[in-house]
Amino acid sequence: MNRFSWVSPKTVSEAASIASTVMAEAMTAADDEPGPAKETLIKAGGIDLLDLLKEGLVEPGTVVSLGGIPQLDAIVNEADGSLRIGAMATLASIADHPLVRRRYPAFAGAIAASASPQIRNMATLGGNLLQRPRCWYFRAAEYRCLRKGGGHCFALSGENQYHAIFNNMPCAIVHPSTAATVLVALGATLELVNANGKVRQSLLEDFFVTPDKDVTRENNLQSQEILTAIRVPALGAGVRMAHLKQGEKDSFDWPLADVAVVLDLASNGNCRSAAIILGAAAPVPYRAKAAERILTGRPIDEAVAQEAGRAALDGAAPLSKNAYKLPLFETLVRRAILAALEKGDG
Repeated sequence: MNRFSWVSPKTVSEAASIASTVMAEAMTAADDEPGPAKETLIKAGGIDLLDLLKEGLVEPGTVVSLGGIPQLDAIVNEADGSLRIGAMATLASIADHPLVRRRYPAFAGAIAASASPQIRNMATLGGNLLQRPRCWYFRAAEYRCLRKGGGHCFALSGENQYHAIFNNMPCAIVHPSTAATVLVALGATLELVNANGKVRQSLLEDFFVTPDKDVTRENNLQSQEILTAIRVPALGAGVRMAHLKQGEKDSFDWPLADVAVVLDLASNGNCRSAAIILGAAAPVPYRAKAAERILTGRPIDEAVAQEAGRAALDGAAPLSKNAYKLPLFETLVRRAILAALEKGDG
């Protein structure tokens, strides 16, 4: 691990003015330039940054800690009924917050089941959404893969059992954030602030970047820009939700597949609208549009849920070692739809 300077700004604008490099740019920068490292990187909880530093995947000249900026961890009930969650709020504090648990139980449950208790008490929501992929080729310094500025995705013909079954060309990563799966289903938006104090609002779903647009990054965060908050909209009385995941073991494991379902039900039981988002399925949280169409405008029962589960796999293109994800996702989608109908508590 190289030496670096440590900076603790007191305002968001100050932090943004120092933050000259986003992580994607730092990891694709030429490594043969002489002289000391010049990249300046942001630290939130530090879980992902520490991993990347230990593996020698980034060597910043300066690390900017957001820990000293007041109110970045606040969870606030807004006048319009939405919930504003500061980007520095820890996963543990969000999962335990009474408003999150009551209004967005699938979100609270998904976070409460993420990682280990120790990590949840350190990791922040902003850092969780911005973390880099967990693909073992990407995380190994020996492999100069496409996402790190190289010329090849090693997973396509290699060990790809945990990789994408949708939109997996030219890069087969899956997005690592379980929180993102549920937040996209809930229609969450992001608040991003630049060095001049200008606020940019972005729908979370639109914030993510697919490999065909830019294979080196997962989102459109800009240099000298700080993610300050995530806003979850108010939901109507007819909204039900559920989140289900499946891993190789029950505790603190990356999911093989996870599914978030949000249904808006009319008084007669018909589904007015549906959001079905698949995690660990694609390079960004994947919206199963065909499955959503199956549910919309109809009363939902076991048969309709089963039909939606099959439709969720439309367009899937599994790789050599991950076709097991097809029946897994089909089952999780069906079960999540029925769970949302029955209790809506994720």
